[in-house]
Amino acid sequence: MLPSLDDHALDQLFREARTHNAWDSREISEETLRRLYDLVKMGPTSANCCPARFVFVRTTAGKDKLLPCVSAGNADKTANAPCTVIVAYDKRFYDQLPTLFPHTDARSWFTGSETFAQETALRNSSLQAGYLILAARAMGLDTGPMSGFDAKAVDDAFFAGTNWTVNLLINLGYGDPSGVKPRLPRLDFEDACRLA
Repeated sequence: MLPSLDDHALDQLFREARTHNAWDSREISEETLRRLYDLVKMGPTSANCCPARFVFVRTTAGKDKLLPCVSAGNADKTANAPCTVIVAYDKRFYDQLPTLFPHTDARSWFTGSETFAQETALRNSSLQAGYLILAARAMGLDTGPMSGFDAKAVDDAFFAGTNWTVNLLINLGYGDPSGVKPRLPRLDFEDACRLA
């Protein structure tokens, strides 16, 4: 059995972690992004399907392509974030299963049902987005996940001619506390949970 993380770690990952809307000017190096992905890729997915694909948008040219795709309320914070991660999924993730899940023919589970494949890709890439948020916090980075964007515009700008499609966006960097809003309420156990 693994020991529990101490309160400092739990605070950093959950209790004191916030969604950031403002950023300081520090950039995020490619080395840091590679270290981040090396943590994210270790998180479990069903049948080790690993459908998430990540585009780390941090250049002026990349931001110029992305900014017209985001809602007006997300434009400034996305423009000012050192990096915005497009969390996408590969609609043909199952083509990698002979490598990722080699002990059985898992690819055949998905080739017969596009609906099942898409549900699996969306569910597991969302899970991997959560791993990215936690891994970033563990590395001392701040995040700002967003769903306010035009998915077709993002796909057209970044994934035309591929099997990738956007799931969500996550601004990434070193947060400026002045952009943090007061914490909103959360549901109590009795309102959100059942014991069966």
